[in-house]
Amino acid sequence: MKRSTTISAAILFVMFGFIGCNESRRQSEGLIIVDVTNTDYPIKELILQDFMDVEYIALETNDDFINQGFVQSIGQKIIVVKNGINDGDIFIYKRKTGEAIRKFNHKGQGAEEYVAISGIVLDEDKYEMFVTDNVTRRMLVYNLDGKYLRSFKFQKNAMYKKIYNFDKQNLICYNFNSSNDGQSFAIISKQDGSITQEIQIPFEEIKSIYIFLRDEANDMTYGAAPYIYPIIPVPNNNWILVEPSSDTIYSYSSEYEMKPFLTRVPSIQSMNPEVFLLPSVVTDRYCFMEIVKKEYSFSTGKGFPSTFLMYDRQEKSIFRYTVNNADYSYKNIVNMVLSPESSEVAFYHKIEPYGLVDSYKKGELKGKLKEIASKLDPEDNPVIMLIKHKK
Repeated sequence: MKRSTTISAAILFVMFGFIGCNESRRQSEGLIIVDVTNTDYPIKELILQDFMDVEYIALETNDDFINQGFVQSIGQKIIVVKNGINDGDIFIYKRKTGEAIRKFNHKGQGAEEYVAISGIVLDEDKYEMFVTDNVTRRMLVYNLDGKYLRSFKFQKNAMYKKIYNFDKQNLICYNFNSSNDGQSFAIISKQDGSITQEIQIPFEEIKSIYIFLRDEANDMTYGAAPYIYPIIPVPNNNWILVEPSSDTIYSYSSEYEMKPFLTRVPSIQSMNPEVFLLPSVVTDRYCFMEIVKKEYSFSTGKGFPSTFLMYDRQEKSIFRYTVNNADYSYKNIVNMVLSPESSEVAFYHKIEPYGLVDSYKKGELKGKLKEIASKLDPEDNPVIMLIKHKK
């Protein structure tokens, strides 16, 4: 039976009070408030290993296992990667050792095949993987040996940008082809794709992140948009849901409960051009986010000027930041705005081996990374760096 979660605009008004009310009291109660017009914050320098755990996986390289190391899904025992090109190859490795296990390819036009891989989700407990194909707008399910099990079409003409395990029976998804009526988020059945729960986030008027340019002479339309991560898994079976048209970003639980997590001022509805607030990594202490202005030049290919910020719950303050990887002897800055992976693994980096080999020769590496680099060939597969929430 389909359920629906909605918070009405009227309820939100009562919940938050007037904009001019006591913001410090609201922050002390746990609600983060960000003024997107203010980018003049002090800089705080952090060491990644002080607040995150780090794991390195050297992907085995052999004649059958040569790839670009684009991680699709990370389980407790295995890691699934593919190439950046649409060749259809799926590679499975042991997470602990990086040992190559198997590779398969079901690219094609058949009923049991995908045209393109838009994303992959693992369910290790059921020995299944879910392959999203947004070209045909369906999900194909294979076992971890690569055998076809079933498939289903997406409902309501959906195109799911990012999908995560919600529980044993369901997936949580973001539909970037929604009718923009506040129903971009949904929980769907792993068995047949039916909608278990619609998650409605209220807003007054849609504020698209896209900028379009129409070329009438060539009958072409060009588009540009900043990266956005609409679903951010966090520990304890919670998800951060980001709807750019809403002034409020919500936390959603496995019990189907939604509550405000972060709010921005001034309202997105009052801004032209719009300035978006886009979170990326959320830990028990820090919330990393990006302020992005909706400006872009098609002639230069540059735009969407950004300011990277971090809210420190302990100090109850906002900072600009740099994060350095302690496994390098120099200041190796870590990008904190990357695709979220799971409630365990916040995100990943892929490190090209030629750079690691060069750093090893220069004596710039420490610890486990130094050990891995000492055995690498510059032509090997990438080394995968998992950045994990501390337990």
